[in-house]
Amino acid sequence: MTTAEAAVNFLANPGRELAREVEGETWHRYPIRTHFVELGENYFELVERYVLPFYLEGDILSISEKIITLCQKNVLYRDEIKIGLLARVLSRFVTKTPKGERPGNLYKMQVTINLCGRRRVLIAAVLSAIGKLFGVRGIFYSFLGNNISNIDGFNDVSWAYYGDKGLLGPLEPVRVCNEIRERFAMDCMIVDANNIDVEIMGHNSDIPYDQTYLKALIQDNPAGQGREQTPFILIRKA
Repeated sequence: MTTAEAAVNFLANPGRELAREVEGETWHRYPIRTHFVELGENYFELVERYVLPFYLEGDILSISEKIITLCQKNVLYRDEIKIGLLARVLSRFVTKTPKGERPGNLYKMQVTINLCGRRRVLIAAVLSAIGKLFGVRGIFYSFLGNNISNIDGFNDVSWAYYGDKGLLGPLEPVRVCNEIRERFAMDCMIVDANNIDVEIMGHNSDIPYDQTYLKALIQDNPAGQGREQTPFILIRKA
C-alpha cells in the first residue's frame, strides 16, 4: 500500500466495489468523503482540501456534476417558478425510473419548458410517445438537448437542502476540467452518474483515455446514489 493510500481509510460505498476491470486492466476507485457542499463554494479549494493529499501521478479524478453546479451557483429556486398547465399535463406521462424524477417532477418539467419553449417541448413529447410505441426511449431528452436530462434537485428525498433548488448542470465542464488539470496537474472528468447510466459531461482535453473507456471506469456508479457524500472518486490503476 502506498503512503497516499495508507493516509485515509478508503472503503467502497455500500453495495459498490473498489476494483473494476476495464479492457484487461484493473483499477481501484476510491470514494473521498467531503463535508456537505453548498451553493457558492470553490471547487479548486475542495479539490485541494480533499483530493490533493491522496493524489498520485496517473490517477484520474471523477467529480460529481452536482458539486460543480453548486459551486457555479447554476440553480433556480422553487419560488421563482410558476407552474403552467402544460407542465401539469406533460409531467403525468413521464416515465419515472430509479434514475430520478427528471422532468416528471412538475418543477423540472416547467424549467424544461422555460428553457426550450412550449412548441419544442410539445414536439418532443409527441415524438417520445411515438417512440415508446416501438420500444424506443430517451427521445424526449435527445430531441431537446441542452442538458435537459441533467436538471436535478427540486427533490428532498436524500437531502432537504435540494428541496427548493433546481440544479441546471455544470457550466462549461470541459473548461473546468482543463482548469483543474492546469492547477493541479491532475486528469479529471465531470460526471452525471446514477444507478442506470453514466454520462461524461466533460474531461480535460489532454486526458489519455477516450470517453468510452472513462465511462467504463465508473459504469457501476461507485459514488453511490444516496447519502454517501462522496462527490470525488479517485481512480487509480492497480
